[in-house]
Amino acid sequence: MADEAAGTDLENAPVDAVAEKLKTNIASGLSEDEAARRLATYGPNALPEEKTSLARQILRHFVGPIAFMIEAAALVSLLLGDMGDFVIIFGLLLFNAGLEFYQDSKATNALAALKNSLAPQASALRDGVVKTVDAATLVPGDIVNIRLGGIVPADIRLVSGDYASIDQAALTGESLPVTKKVGDLAYSGSVVKQGELAGVVIGTGGNTFFGRTARLVAGAGAVSQAQRAMFHIGNFLIVLAVVLALIMVAVQVYVDIVKADNWGLADALAILQFVLVLLVASIPVAMPAVFSITMALGALALSKEKAIVSRLSSIDEMAGADILCSDKTGTLTKNILTLGDPIPIDGVDPAQIVLAGALASRAEDSDAIDGAVVSALPDRAVLGEYRLVRFTPFDPVSKRTEAAVAGPDGKAFLVSKGAPHAIVALCGGENAAVVDAHVAELGEKGYRALAVARSDDDGAHWRLLGILPMYDPPRDDSKQTIDNVRAKGVTVKMITGDDTAIARETARQLGLGANILAAADVFPKDMDPDNVPGPIANRILTADGFARVFPEHKYAIVKTFQKNGHLVAMTGDGVNDAPALKQADCGIAVSGATDAARSAAALILTAPGLSVIENAIDEARRIFGRITSYTVYRVALTMTIMFLVVLSTIFLGFQPLTPIMIVLMSLLDDIPIMTVAYDNTTVSDQPIRWRMPHLLTVAAVLGFASIVQSFGLLLMGMEVMSEPARWPGLGITDTAHLQSMMFLQLVAGGHLLLLVARKENWFTKRPYPAEPLLIAMVATQLVAVLMCGFGILVPQIPWLLIGLVWVYLIVWLFVLGLVRIGIDHVLENRSARRAMSIDVMNERLFR
Repeated sequence: MADEAAGTDLENAPVDAVAEKLKTNIASGLSEDEAARRLATYGPNALPEEKTSLARQILRHFVGPIAFMIEAAALVSLLLGDMGDFVIIFGLLLFNAGLEFYQDSKATNALAALKNSLAPQASALRDGVVKTVDAATLVPGDIVNIRLGGIVPADIRLVSGDYASIDQAALTGESLPVTKKVGDLAYSGSVVKQGELAGVVIGTGGNTFFGRTARLVAGAGAVSQAQRAMFHIGNFLIVLAVVLALIMVAVQVYVDIVKADNWGLADALAILQFVLVLLVASIPVAMPAVFSITMALGALALSKEKAIVSRLSSIDEMAGADILCSDKTGTLTKNILTLGDPIPIDGVDPAQIVLAGALASRAEDSDAIDGAVVSALPDRAVLGEYRLVRFTPFDPVSKRTEAAVAGPDGKAFLVSKGAPHAIVALCGGENAAVVDAHVAELGEKGYRALAVARSDDDGAHWRLLGILPMYDPPRDDSKQTIDNVRAKGVTVKMITGDDTAIARETARQLGLGANILAAADVFPKDMDPDNVPGPIANRILTADGFARVFPEHKYAIVKTFQKNGHLVAMTGDGVNDAPALKQADCGIAVSGATDAARSAAALILTAPGLSVIENAIDEARRIFGRITSYTVYRVALTMTIMFLVVLSTIFLGFQPLTPIMIVLMSLLDDIPIMTVAYDNTTVSDQPIRWRMPHLLTVAAVLGFASIVQSFGLLLMGMEVMSEPARWPGLGITDTAHLQSMMFLQLVAGGHLLLLVARKENWFTKRPYPAEPLLIAMVATQLVAVLMCGFGILVPQIPWLLIGLVWVYLIVWLFVLGLVRIGIDHVLENRSARRAMSIDVMNERLFR
């Protein structure tokens, strides 16, 4: 907006200097030719938009470790002619990509919603004639008129007219319309509530306050925890699978090809087929789908709590959020201007002060102050006893309203309300010191003050009746909700566009702390919000809240917290909140938010206040628990399968599973396990995040314990197979029966492993598995048992052997439970010692 190249600050320079610099005539405006020339130079008065081809938008969702693994699995299935596997795997790939594509479209929707807030047309002075033009054709130097009900079409400096009351709350967060006069700045996208003024355009398109907000929205966004987690898990499993596969290929090639006297292409293809099938089984093709389905079901649960999820990954972020940046107006407060206890002067009845103020108001004007005064009457019917003779509305010169009224007794009198200093002057300066003291005291609490006066002699003499304090009170549930959220380990920071005094008083009432910083005192005007300097960042990190903030300030605050290791949830309702909502790990649009805020947010509240967020935190942590339990299970099971097959092939010269068994096992393990999305989990009392080293260590230890379990059974089975006559009832007479036994052990043992993976304490304790998960597990076991018992797709084995395998698995279930508790205990102690060492070091450094 400021023409820095020319060295003129168009926002603050005198109006005449602005007009001279822009080479425009305030009386006649620009010519059509000049406007066209400038349009070619400056571009249209519209938000800039970078187009990305649909093909590119779609293709980028098929890139990444997990995506590459799934694509490789689909390709292998296709090459092997296994169309069933190919259809299932490719379907999962399309499902995941479709969800990601939908979520990314929210950014485009946010910008579209911002554009809808701009004026479609404008009243411009061209060649000395006022014309209605397309707002997109406005250029710097145009003279435009704004009036009641209109949208300011560009950033303008007001050059003529009396006054206008402009609602810019959606842009700046101020709770009341702002009175504007000649010389003031009006922002593009703000709404004219009263009055009419003319202004000179100083900024259009992306060079407006609104345009800067749009640029921040376009560039905002953080990589979700879930995306990072799947990236790490994918890399871990890729490296593990490839290394083991290469080892197995090398051994097989040496044994079957190099050492063999007769070998051919069929031998090589057999090795390749088995290795590829093994890789397919090791790839967690269902992992993204399990993540998405779990979050989708969580979103459904949140919708019942009056929170609509528009970006599924936000659930994951909400579980780990440790900072909640909350807007004040309408979120922490009621956004309803309310009258406090009247302050009488010279013993006037407080009820008479309120009545006189109401008589000096006109509710039908939809003015927030007039509405608050009238609403404070115990019975509004009393106004019907008075007849309004004349009403003079507020204007910025007199700074008061005035009404001529006839009372029930027929006597006429005048009442007036307005700025205290204006009313004191009307009353001849009496009680000025007393009024100033009251106004100063109210100002320290963030209260607005109105003075009320009455005249019974047609204005010859006025009597000061008293002062009406006005404020936006906190919501009834705000303090309790803040206390509850804090108990869950989340720190609440208030961010508001309102005045610092108002912010501090609200923070005091809600127990948020007194360190409220004014944005102008913290942020330099030319600061890059993406790179906040260290000293400023330190002030942000230690503040309890912020006042008088603009969109770039909110964005910078959120990003600073993120750069310092915090996960940030952010609430807001206006256009000014959109950049911060999109940048936050979990942006939350509160009830009644603008379209721009709703489109930028990941979570949309349909009930007023913050109490819904408390429920959302609990639900998010339940969902996170389900996802992490599945992850531990899937990584441990993948390790078990891979190591069992590779090590037994290398050291025992025996393949414990056939290719068809591996495919069947993959289906029996992955598809029913999606019901983990319904599982019962505990709710953490602190924010929870993806601790990948911890999680992968737990999974690896459980995996190795499961490998020992599987090898133990395999060795016992080989011992039985070596002397089948000693164990006639077990039926292990050849490798095919041994393979069926191992197939049953891995399918049944895999789901029993989930009982251990889903909890950090004993699996026998509450919460127990949810009914859908339990049914899926039992059904899977039943299918596996029937397949082995009746020889369906796998060699048949005796029922006695099936029973013994189950006894073996149940014994090992308790062993794995002990291993899980042990590894968690070791890791937690190590973390505690590390944290203690860091605390000691910090104490020594800052002593």
